[in-house]
Amino acid sequence: MRMTVQWIRSLIFMVTIYAWMLILGLVFAPYALFSKHGALRACKTYARTTLWLARWMVGIRSDVRGKVPTGEVVIGAKHQSFLDIIMIFDAIPHGKFIMKRELLWTPVIGMYARRLGCIPVNRGKKGAAVAKMVKDVAKEFTEPGQLVIYPQGTRVAPGAQKPYKVGTAVLYEGLEFPCVPVATNAGVFWPRTGVMRKPGLAVVDFLEPIEPGVGRDMFLGRLEEVIETRSNALMKEAGFDPDGVH
Repeated sequence: MRMTVQWIRSLIFMVTIYAWMLILGLVFAPYALFSKHGALRACKTYARTTLWLARWMVGIRSDVRGKVPTGEVVIGAKHQSFLDIIMIFDAIPHGKFIMKRELLWTPVIGMYARRLGCIPVNRGKKGAAVAKMVKDVAKEFTEPGQLVIYPQGTRVAPGAQKPYKVGTAVLYEGLEFPCVPVATNAGVFWPRTGVMRKPGLAVVDFLEPIEPGVGRDMFLGRLEEVIETRSNALMKEAGFDPDGVH
């Protein structure tokens, strides 16, 4: 019975946050079209209200740990669900995301992504996409901000294994910014698929920066080690054993 009630609450929550996204996007649209600050304000408002609704409606509390970066950095983040996107974006002053090009054509999301300065990537062209990504990022960083990239390229379920891609290392080298690794256990409570949302404490943890100048292979190895080690610890803290998933 308890699981049924939680599933119903989860369904109502999901309908609510996507309806709220549409309403907020339309209300802020005139402001956002003419002002990047307007787009940022709209997205910050959405992130904060969604986190509040998650706590109130389905019992997901959120906790941001570590030193949140405020300057120009690359953020290499573990990505398990939509929740970790919201938590990271809410925490940092001006987040810009590396994102799938297809999302530019998504209603509401696409327009705001452009206004925030998010960088679209064509994942089907691999080497060419990485080269264009670096060029586009360098152009976009005429304005300060924190560039968020997901080293594994997509959402990865808790406990699942997926290799880290070279794109993050190429950006780290090309921009010569520090890279801040971010670990999370968000997928334990807000999975990448399905309706059910589980109550508990979702965490994103900003780890020690990797300063510029580390070689590409060493950088990528260190990034994977610190993110995976800390994410596994956070999942265990939440009562989920990542080593038990095959």
